[in-house]
Amino acid sequence: MERLTRLASAKTPFLFYTNFDATQTRLYTLDELAAEDIEFVFGHHDFTPHTHRLKASPQDFETYKKGFDTIIEKIRSGETYLLNYTCATPIKSELSLKEIYACANAPFKLRVKDEFVCFSPERFIQIKKNRIYTYPMKGTIDASLHDARARILSNAKETAEHIMVVDLLRNDLSMVAKEVRVKRFRYIDTIKAGSKELLQVSSEIEGRLEADWPENLGEILKTLLPAGSISGTPKKRTLEIIKEVEGYERGFYCGVFGYFDGENFDSAVMVRFIEKTADGLRYKSGGGITIESDAKEEYQEMQDKIYIP
Repeated sequence: MERLTRLASAKTPFLFYTNFDATQTRLYTLDELAAEDIEFVFGHHDFTPHTHRLKASPQDFETYKKGFDTIIEKIRSGETYLLNYTCATPIKSELSLKEIYACANAPFKLRVKDEFVCFSPERFIQIKKNRIYTYPMKGTIDASLHDARARILSNAKETAEHIMVVDLLRNDLSMVAKEVRVKRFRYIDTIKAGSKELLQVSSEIEGRLEADWPENLGEILKTLLPAGSISGTPKKRTLEIIKEVEGYERGFYCGVFGYFDGENFDSAVMVRFIEKTADGLRYKSGGGITIESDAKEEYQEMQDKIYIP
């Protein structure tokens, strides 16, 4: 993070990305990017529509439920209150990672060589005009269901989960910013999920930074990472439980990637993530678990998130 801070202080544009626990950071100036096979997008763009179904082979429900039950036990014992539980699902596709990147329609996209591609709907933090913003996303439902909007907003489990992550991120921002407030609470976004649409519940939290924030950008990121929305609360113990129950390494999945343009900073959480491994493609997905979670519903949500938008 030291080089990142130096570049930000010098108002030098750069792209960076980190792994889930922020122990690895890769950083490129625009000149350095010219020699790399890396593509990225920040902000909504229009693309030629494609229809492409992935052939997924998710783990069986009983295997998923073993991890789920362990998490519920940890919640009952007070070790965690919200935990983002994820799985790595083998998939097959005739498309290359570069082709997937080209056809995916998402506000935040990153492709790193032939290693992984991410097409994320979720912003991490944004800094502009000395204001810092974060937009936690918790609560997803198939938009085609009857009264889908009302159902997701009135769902007690989803409401509790959303309140917890908003409180977590509000507290996180309070460690780096002043005058932190929830500007918008539980508004609905529509997300294209392959052949169907999902409704996603989000909130907007903002705070005020000092004018010299570029000189402290590395410390700001170190304080906020890993992202609360894809870890849980309390963060330290929840991260330990995640390693116990998931049975695989997240790697760069659920890390963040960001772009500094010389004045403003934007970043996204690396969800909707496909990784190329020696054993083929893996699609990593999951969702938040609380005491009110239902195993079958969470298992279905994990599978619903396996798509190219």
